[in-house]
Amino acid sequence: GKDFVFAHPSADFESVANNLLRGAFEYQGQKCSAASRAYIPASAWEGLRQRLADGIASMKVGDVADFSNFMGAVIDKGSYTKLSGAIAEARGKLGGPVVEVLGGEYDDSQGYFIRPTIIVVSDPCYRTMQEELFGPILTIYVYDDAAYGETLDLCNTCTEYALTGAFFAEDRAAVREASERLRFAAGNFYI
Repeated sequence: GKDFVFAHPSADFESVANNLLRGAFEYQGQKCSAASRAYIPASAWEGLRQRLADGIASMKVGDVADFSNFMGAVIDKGSYTKLSGAIAEARGKLGGPVVEVLGGEYDDSQGYFIRPTIIVVSDPCYRTMQEELFGPILTIYVYDDAAYGETLDLCNTCTEYALTGAFFAEDRAAVREASERLRFAAGNFYI
């Protein structure tokens, strides 16, 4: 759990967007390899933000028997309570460590439905960057491009968990550096 996606400024951000949307929200984010935290350079954030916002807005959530739905309900009431609580907590911290919450609607009137949620934070060690929630919540830390190296270190130290990690870049030197510095940041590391 607490799997990460780290994007270098040289990354193909259409690919980053597609991988974040599928990686974070397929199976309601209830898979061990779900992307649950991401590190995005400030220079690419506005364009990526729009792609992600459009992507989660277009995802249909409902009964899994209807194959036009992208997501179904979360597994049980305990999961629903934990996830809706994390979203409510993030909304309560807007203007502090939480910059923005995209999506994040939830309803338990006919099942335990949590819509895809993106929490954007200014604190790279915010709770949802550290704790495994096992649901459709992706937390994003937007880093200053000049702090790329320091952010690699934060990715490696702000949580004790990471089954998988992915690094996106087209710059070969950045790939070499990240592969060395993040070598022990996840059990399965994809470049």
